Amino acid sequence: MADQKATAGAVLFAVAALAAASPCAAADFTLTSPTIRSDAALPQKHLLDGFGCTGDNLSPALSWAAPPAGTRSYALSLYDSDAPTGSGWWHWVVFDLPATATGLPEGAGSSATGGLPAGAVQSRTDFGSPGYGGPCPPEGDRPHRYVFTLTALAVDSLPLDQQASGAMVGFFVRQNAIASTSLTVVFGR
Repeated sequence: MADQKATAGAVLFAVAALAAASPCAAADFTLTSPTIRSDAALPQKHLLDGFGCTGDNLSPALSWAAPPAGTRSYALSLYDSDAPTGSGWWHWVVFDLPATATGLPEGAGSSATGGLPAGAVQSRTDFGSPGYGGPCPPEGDRPHRYVFTLTALAVDSLPLDQQASGAMVGFFVRQNAIASTSLTVVFGR
C-alpha cells in the first residue's frame, strides 16, 4: 500500500512537472511594450473597469522580435497564476497571429478597435467572453503576477475558435510550440 501511494505520488509529480513545463525560449526572441515594464507601476489605462477597479481596460501595445526559425504563427496570452481561484485566471487569449506580425497596437484586445491582424482569433477568457480583460486583483491581496506570453508555433493555425477556453488553447499551443517569450508585470491594490 505504501509503495502504491509513493508510486502514485511520483506519477502525479511527473504529470504536474510536465504540465508546468513551457516550451524552450529562443535566446533572441523577445516581447516588449512601450507602456508596461516589469519594474514599473501598471498604468490605469490597462486595468479592468469592473470588480472594484476603474481602469480603461485597454490592452497594451506589444512588440516582438527575432522569432525562431520555422515560426508559422503565434499565440499570445495574459495569465494570472496568483488569482485566488485554484486554477489562475486567463485575462487574454489570442491565437492564429500570422508569422509576419511583429506586434499589436494598444487596444487590439477590444473587439471594437479591430487592431488584430486578419485571421487572428481572440478566444474566451475567464471573464466569459473573448477579448482583453485587464488586471484587477482582490483589494488587500498580495500583488499578483500578470504574465504576457508569446509563443511561436510550428503551425499556421490552431483547430479552435473563439469559444475555446484558455486551457484548451494552452494545450494546443504546447503541442505546437517552437519557443516562447514573456513579459511579467506585478500589480496589487
